Amino acid sequence: MGRDVIEPLDALQIDKAHFLGLSFGGAVGQWLGIHAPERIDRLVLSNTSSYLGPAEGWDHMIANVRQAADLTEIADMFIGNWFPSSILETEKELVSSFREMVLSTNPQGLAGTFAAIRDLDMRRTVALINSPTLVIAGQYDTVTLPSHNELIAATVPDAKLVMLPAVHLSNIERQDDFLKAVLEFLLSK
Repeated sequence: MGRDVIEPLDALQIDKAHFLGLSFGGAVGQWLGIHAPERIDRLVLSNTSSYLGPAEGWDHMIANVRQAADLTEIADMFIGNWFPSSILETEKELVSSFREMVLSTNPQGLAGTFAAIRDLDMRRTVALINSPTLVIAGQYDTVTLPSHNELIAATVPDAKLVMLPAVHLSNIERQDDFLKAVLEFLLSK
């Protein structure tokens, strides 16, 4: 999936870019920082992990997606993991838009993403990232635990860690704080 980022950069003749990846996008960002460092200027890894094992749990999720008549159960799980109860109760339209996104996802593509997550283990290789790196974590994230983000920040040389009082979608839940942290990082020397 990291190559899927490089191909449009090549097509647009962009030699080097900043990259911000949240959740699985953060795993893609880690891969880019390790395998295509010459293409990454500054790297922002948000609410992500270098390892989300064990594999058996993902095998179960893959089987569930492949056998499901629809993605309602998966959408409910995601929504419960992505948002705090305060947003679930007050931001019905926002939550509904995310639910619809999940429900319209191709099940085969989702199963493939789960397989990529299952096989992901960059806990040691993130030490090879040499781009300036900001790691943003959600203090209450139950998907990519704060400790996962702390480990990335401790392993990537000179990485900066920002912990926000958020669940998994810190860019949605703490939008102003998220944007401030990202812009300060991207504009710093």
